[in-house]
Amino acid sequence: MDENQRTINWNVATMVKSFSSELDFLLTNYDGLTLQERIYCALRIIQHVYYPILALAGVPVNLVTIVILSRGKCGLSKCVTRYLMAMAMADLLVVIFDLILRHIPILYWEHFHFVESIHVCNIHAVLLYAATDCSVWFTVTFTFDRCVAICHQKLKSTYCTEKRAAVVLWTVSVLSFIKNIFWYFMLTDEYWLQNFPCLCAVEDDVMKSPVWGTIVFLHNILTPGVPFVLIMLLNVLTVRHIIVANRARRRFRDHTGQSPRDLEMESRRKSIILLFVISGNFILLWSIFMVYFIWFRMWFLKYESVWMPRFVQEIGFMLQLLSCCTNTCIYAVTQTKFRKQLTNVVKYPFTLLAKCIKY
Repeated sequence: MDENQRTINWNVATMVKSFSSELDFLLTNYDGLTLQERIYCALRIIQHVYYPILALAGVPVNLVTIVILSRGKCGLSKCVTRYLMAMAMADLLVVIFDLILRHIPILYWEHFHFVESIHVCNIHAVLLYAATDCSVWFTVTFTFDRCVAICHQKLKSTYCTEKRAAVVLWTVSVLSFIKNIFWYFMLTDEYWLQNFPCLCAVEDDVMKSPVWGTIVFLHNILTPGVPFVLIMLLNVLTVRHIIVANRARRRFRDHTGQSPRDLEMESRRKSIILLFVISGNFILLWSIFMVYFIWFRMWFLKYESVWMPRFVQEIGFMLQLLSCCTNTCIYAVTQTKFRKQLTNVVKYPFTLLAKCIKY
């Protein structure tokens, strides 16, 4: 693709339109648009419906998850419960700071012009990126905890405890906040309000500087690049241990003539399913986001050997934000007691209303 075509695609991708103008633009200019531009416009139209629905679902879903887990009636250990609650809290903050306070104002910019006069964007950026880091690294710490619990029985009693989980989660939270303080000084306090990887307005010479590019590149490597590698490595170690342990346990039970039903293996299987589904969900929904943003930073550093369409960014945003709303569904599918508690919570308002009508 030549340089002129790149410039055209770049300019079309960074335009911000209302829902009606996006739809009118696509229908009016459909034949004159390239396939990449058609996909981009179609995704932008979908986002006008997708993001509000995701916000309406994401906030109550994560709040309900926190309430259910805090009651401790899901049959999970206190250690696991602490990690899952932390992940739900981090996801809730991402939904608020990223989806509600960033993407929706960009889509419906005509109703959010007042935001440009509120000079707190750099503070918002610190909170947003810190919450995102927590959401990602809490998944890593949970994966590591389960790996220790399954593969290292001697360490399980000392590491896989509620107090240790609290220490780990607080440490990750503090480090995430400290790591992202630099955004306060590198970004301006003015909102960009355009569909662009940067949340705040940034001077062009700063954005194209090698220092900026290097820092932001490292930021994207640490989140979510390094977590990708760690999660996959930990899961490989866990799977390897499970296969070996299951074979040995099966041979032992066959030799002793015990009942074919193994309650311990069934309990372990449920725990493993929960771990793998959460890890797989993270890898699947974050992969496009990670690949695009690493490429984007390299593009600004003049590594332009490969051109990646801007609609890839939109897909990455949509899937990454979806990941903040899927864990409740995962718990409901894999955990019977959580599903029962969720059903009780959903039924509670109707039960309360029925009692009020009765009396």
